[in-house]
Amino acid sequence: MPEMNSVVHFEMPYENRDRLIEFYTQTFGWQMQKFGPEMGDYVTATTAETDENRMIKKAGAINGGFFPKNPDWPAQYPSVVIAVDDIKKAMKKVADAGGKILGEPVEIPGIGQYVSFTDTEGNRVSILQPVMDKK
Repeated sequence: MPEMNSVVHFEMPYENRDRLIEFYTQTFGWQMQKFGPEMGDYVTATTAETDENRMIKKAGAINGGFFPKNPDWPAQYPSVVIAVDDIKKAMKKVADAGGKILGEPVEIPGIGQYVSFTDTEGNRVSILQPVMDKK
């Protein structure tokens, strides 16, 4: 069986950051962390316990994040992030299979290389080449 790439993160847009944080904290008990403009005003959502390397302890669970809605960005709706070993190879596979890469990969400090794409059905999905732990 060929190696599979796992879904490792979810993402959703928001209009009101404080309202978003209050909703998911009160409703599901998630731990929400706000980041500033240098990280795109992103909000991370911890939905499951992690270890010292921020890896999920419970098999099958994922954490996620929220980004501010921006009228200049395409395809702003809930999506998933898939981990890959080599982002350039994965981008080529996406394009070869009929998907469309949305821009160039960006470096998320301490996390890895990230880029979004649309699949053949118009869904926005992202791929992430995680930073390898040097320990």
